[in-house]
Amino acid sequence: MRLRARLFRAFLFIILVPSVAVWVTSYLLGKGSPDGEAVLSRGTDFWMVTMVALFVLIATVGLVILWINKSVLRPIRELQKATHEIGNGNLDYELEQVRDDEIGDLCDDFETMRRKLQQSEQERRAADNEVRTVISNISHDLRTPVTAVKGYAQGIMDGIASSPEKLDKYVRTIYNKASDMEKLVDELSLFSKIDTNKIVYHFEKVDIENWLREYAENIRLDLESGNIDLNFSSTLTAPVTVIADKEHIKRVLDNIITNSVKYIDKSRGIIDIRIRDAEETVQLEVEDNGCGIPRQDLPFIFDRFYRTDTSRRSTTGGSGIGLSIARKIVDDHGGRIWATSTEGVGTIMHIVLRKYRE
Repeated sequence: MRLRARLFRAFLFIILVPSVAVWVTSYLLGKGSPDGEAVLSRGTDFWMVTMVALFVLIATVGLVILWINKSVLRPIRELQKATHEIGNGNLDYELEQVRDDEIGDLCDDFETMRRKLQQSEQERRAADNEVRTVISNISHDLRTPVTAVKGYAQGIMDGIASSPEKLDKYVRTIYNKASDMEKLVDELSLFSKIDTNKIVYHFEKVDIENWLREYAENIRLDLESGNIDLNFSSTLTAPVTVIADKEHIKRVLDNIITNSVKYIDKSRGIIDIRIRDAEETVQLEVEDNGCGIPRQDLPFIFDRFYRTDTSRRSTTGGSGIGLSIARKIVDDHGGRIWATSTEGVGTIMHIVLRKYRE
């Protein structure tokens, strides 16, 4: 019942109950007189009627006060208590309310606000934890290249690199380690843009086979210097165009191949890049002969900061956000990315992009 209807009913209760009581008392007293005349003129009967009316009025007012206390004041006190609890940071305090009136609506709105505040607080804590995790991961992973750069630079200053060949090796190592640090910083920068949805894309028409072949050629020498063979193959029978940001798709492939290189445990590494037709889409595959990913880890490898083998963090490095960045970029291209893997055999990363249609 709505509060307005309840108040109207209480008002009628206060007016009608005493009035009816007085009328009934008067009627009974008048009916009991021997000559049939009203007895209200007699002092005793008048005071009796007055006392009855006063008693009924007091009882009615008392009942109304009890009703107001139960129906209005008590829920307001509960609402006040809930407000204090939330003000003190206790967002788990639930306000139970089953009333069907304006106060019930107010309590329902208050509970909705509390749940939203609780959800916002949980999201804020999760975001803070993610930031702390990525800073911790990148700080940890920066130590290795920084230590190497300092060591080789010290070697040059101390004259250990006495021959041109040795000096060239030291300088190249410093350059490579600096490049590793640059990648980590780039990942951190892109991570902040992902969090604020500020990734800028420059989409254009791309002949995906020719672009992918060129990409493979550009990274082939670097991989071969690390004792890894790179193969490229295509089963496309005609040119296929996609709408993509080439730099961001390159970042996706870089992240995937970097992971492959980290986890190749064979004496001779092999990475195969393939492209094939899939009707309305084109599918890219990157396969390696690494250690593989455990079945229980596969559903989570694209989550932020997830690492399949925590015991190898110090040796394999990585911020733990590379694959999550890859998924975000592919999703923003309207595509899809997933992985299949067999432990001890290797992993295949699958990327699906939509074809461009005139």
